[in-house]
Amino acid sequence: MAFRFIHASDLHLGIKFANIPEPSDGTIRGRLREARHAVIGRIAQAARDHGASDIVLAGDTFHTPTPSHGLVRQALAAMGEDTSVRWWLLPGNHDNLREAEPLWDMIAASAPANVQGVRTADPIVLAPDAVLLPCPVVWRSAGTDPTDGLVQIDTAPGVLRIGLAHGGVTDFTDSGASIPPNRDASARLDYLALGDWHGRVQVGPRVHYPGSPEQDRFKHGQRGLCLAVTLDGLGAVPHVAEVPVGQFLWQELALELTPRSDAAAALAALLPTSGRRDLMIRVQASGWAGLPDQVALRRAADQLGPEFAHFELQTGGLGTQYDVADLDEIDRGGALRLAADTLLAAAEDASAAGSDREVAADALARLYAIVKEEQS
Repeated sequence: MAFRFIHASDLHLGIKFANIPEPSDGTIRGRLREARHAVIGRIAQAARDHGASDIVLAGDTFHTPTPSHGLVRQALAAMGEDTSVRWWLLPGNHDNLREAEPLWDMIAASAPANVQGVRTADPIVLAPDAVLLPCPVVWRSAGTDPTDGLVQIDTAPGVLRIGLAHGGVTDFTDSGASIPPNRDASARLDYLALGDWHGRVQVGPRVHYPGSPEQDRFKHGQRGLCLAVTLDGLGAVPHVAEVPVGQFLWQELALELTPRSDAAAALAALLPTSGRRDLMIRVQASGWAGLPDQVALRRAADQLGPEFAHFELQTGGLGTQYDVADLDEIDRGGALRLAADTLLAAAEDASAAGSDREVAADALARLYAIVKEEQS
């Protein structure tokens, strides 16, 4: 009989997203935090859809060791809604046993019967033929391999061994601080469920990171997911299915421009056309553009950006092509033209520091934009 379970990690409930600027309506951070709570229900649905009765969370369920009372109780209540699904919560580095001891005491005292905080390394029988071998994180920066003890743990013959740990995998080092990539072999594991890395990573056929079920950065380029794992028997390669559960998609897009190209049209063509309210977009503009094109690009970004959950236009890699006719549009003489000529000279001064040239170029582009705005 196959054994099925859901592997998830790094919910980071309570994260504040302070690195994301709030728009004037002040909604996006709240929406991102709420999505973290809502993903609990989507993970439970993934368990039902895949015939799994167990969900193992490989650490960092909570973002801090001292989450609010309400946050914890709401999370536990959401997990407890379907009593046919069991949740196993492993302490990670953010919610480790020592710093978060009151948190784990609270979970032990008030969690629904189907939700268990895993505070010891004792084996847990999931089914007659499957045992969970947890490795709770004691200290945030313990400097040790949390899976080291798995090698010495014995289980009954013929029982599937499922490791559950939180930490990074690299090659062996003298410090022993990292999880070795072949820990499944050395500890005789049929599967090693890992957390800590927020992106999806397969270390080996039996060693996996699902990543955060709700992404929180532009690095990974896909919606968050959990893993539906099927173990068909001892020695069999696990079947691991990626199940998308994330609401928000964080995308970093490259916009390459050439002089006198239609920058606004290029931006519009680059952006996704559907589901914009749940898209976090960062556009990295590069190449070359004249002053009029840069103004058109910024105006297009200002017009289209509010349609997305979050929108950034990064122009640090975009060079400016200068044309005398563009400077004439600022002023043919007088103080404004003198300022424009001074900024142009500074922007093209090869002897100046690169940062100084960038400041001058940006100031000239802003001067052009202000003048054009007043003229329109």
